[in-house]
Amino acid sequence: MQDRPENQLGAETSPYLLQHKDNPVHWRPWGQAALEEAKAANKPILLSVGYAACHWCHVMAHESFEDAGTAKVMNDLFVNIKVDREERPDVDAIYMNALHQLGEQGGWPLTMFLTPDGEPFWGGTYFPPENRYGRPAFVSVLNTIARVYRDEPDKVRNNADAITARLKPQHIEGDTAELNDVTLSTLARRFLQAVDPTQGGLRGAPKFPQTQFFEFLWRAGLRYGLPNPLEAVTLTLTHIAQGGIYDHLGGGYSRYSVDERWLVPHFEKMLYDNALLIDMMTEAWREDKSPLFAQRIEETIGWLLREMVTEGGAFAASLDADSEGEEGKFYVWSLAEIRDVLGTDDATLFAELYDVTEDGNFEGHTILNRLNAIELRDDETEARLGAMRAKLLERRAGRVRPGFDDKVLADWNGLMIAALANAASAFGKPDWLAAAERAFDFVFIRMTANGRLLHASRAGEAKAPATANDYANMIKAALALANAEANPEYVEQACVWAHVLEEHYWADDLGGYYLAADDTKDLIVRPLSGLDDATPNANAVMASNLVQLSLWTGEHRYAKRAEQIFKAFGPAIAANPVAHSGLLTAALDGLAPSLIVLIVPGDTQADALRNALRDVSLPNAVVLEVSQGETLPASSVAFGRTAVDGKPTAYVCLGPQCSLPVTEPDKLVETIKTARQVVVT
Repeated sequence: MQDRPENQLGAETSPYLLQHKDNPVHWRPWGQAALEEAKAANKPILLSVGYAACHWCHVMAHESFEDAGTAKVMNDLFVNIKVDREERPDVDAIYMNALHQLGEQGGWPLTMFLTPDGEPFWGGTYFPPENRYGRPAFVSVLNTIARVYRDEPDKVRNNADAITARLKPQHIEGDTAELNDVTLSTLARRFLQAVDPTQGGLRGAPKFPQTQFFEFLWRAGLRYGLPNPLEAVTLTLTHIAQGGIYDHLGGGYSRYSVDERWLVPHFEKMLYDNALLIDMMTEAWREDKSPLFAQRIEETIGWLLREMVTEGGAFAASLDADSEGEEGKFYVWSLAEIRDVLGTDDATLFAELYDVTEDGNFEGHTILNRLNAIELRDDETEARLGAMRAKLLERRAGRVRPGFDDKVLADWNGLMIAALANAASAFGKPDWLAAAERAFDFVFIRMTANGRLLHASRAGEAKAPATANDYANMIKAALALANAEANPEYVEQACVWAHVLEEHYWADDLGGYYLAADDTKDLIVRPLSGLDDATPNANAVMASNLVQLSLWTGEHRYAKRAEQIFKAFGPAIAANPVAHSGLLTAALDGLAPSLIVLIVPGDTQADALRNALRDVSLPNAVVLEVSQGETLPASSVAFGRTAVDGKPTAYVCLGPQCSLPVTEPDKLVETIKTARQVVVT
């Protein structure tokens, strides 16, 4: 044991773990070796979980983990394990849930105290070096926990047993949600009460994009002909697009706003947020052709392709909030700087529209935003502003950049690949589609071993067991590419991954997919949940995927599995529908599986009909292009349909019925809008 390095993070690939490799703390990476060390020493484990772009993780690191005195206490009393939550989301999920069981809200850094067997018995989040913010000093906490572990073993055992028991998935008692049109339309109306009618988003602060919640409102608004949910989504997206949460110079969205106006962001940029917002704005743009949304989608994808592509073509995880030890320093401006770059005349206009003042709007500086000038100006003015932004971006490029976490995560890449494929179809952008293909190939080739996905990749090394989210989101990506390219090979790969999920993740006794595979051996429990998180829940994503796979293949077993997911989480949805918005959205797919069949005779092409789909939002619809004479499965709702008069012909099939044949693009849009809406009495 003495030959092992005191701090063992230097051999890791995670940027977050490498940030801590020079700490005087004797950090170990998560794994059996660290647990065995704790058992041999009979010491409790101090588990610290965070991520590279986490501001308060940096604060606690500087205050405590870099302090020799604090480190000595940690080393003397604990076996210290550091985890990158993005690299091991399964570990993070278990111990974050444990903190919730203790009645704490949660957040990062996550600080948990475990038995040598990995059982949690107490924890918290950020602890300051001295008593402040209503939190006890970290060293005081360390000494108290160590004393209790040494002197009160029964108390530790009771806590550990009680918490671990509550972490194990169980049957949920109570009434189950009836996921029919009456229930879902009623929930959409109820959910509206939580929306800020002025600024959009959910009422209060802080404000997160909450894309799963607003996706449900969007989908329900379309299906039930409800204008208010659609307006709530548009209002929210508009304020996000014009707020300080958006980087008006470089493109891309920060993770959330600390205030209710979307003005002051927590400045880190995460891949998943940007994927989800691109996707939602694309659907909104299909309906109303908002120039603002089109501009934000193009700028954000521009940022993605300029700054977030890793070697090999996949997408990096995040950009940090901090640079030079200060949160947001890279992004904020002073009026003097604006004048220096733009000159007096241009600076006057820019300052008026982007809220730039002498006093600033954030700690004496200015976060650029257009919340006070939310409507776009005329084309000439907007072009002039674009030239100004380019000059400011060039000046900003000379600043010290925030930290860059360039690890590739399969699940987050899946979300972005799907968003890019959908946006490429909507806007006719082959370069966006090509970028999606390259990222897909990276995950498929470089993050696969023995037919199984791996979760994370960096510096040429793929590692960490795949979670259900990795499979669900990469299946989603494959189906989006299949739609965009009319390429059935992507469907075949989606079926292969769906089979892996069935074999290794399905909960036979409870229903639904476990987060971790049955052969992930270093976990005390296998999490099972349908709850929304910052990223969509795997069970919600898979329910929609399975409905689509049933349409692609004609195999009803996929749709049946989706029904089993809804049944498994029915009581949980009934108890807390807002927290299961993703599953509610998937239920809309289950009620009306959406299939558009394009039958293409001879040498003709269906481009005109395909292009018409840019003008209507029908999320998760399968667009199946077949040659005249090609036989659809007899189980397909569109079986036996043929082309009309030798022309490319479309059939719109929602649920068990198909429309009459359509050969004109305008008529196709009209047919979809009629078919997608139901009247609820």
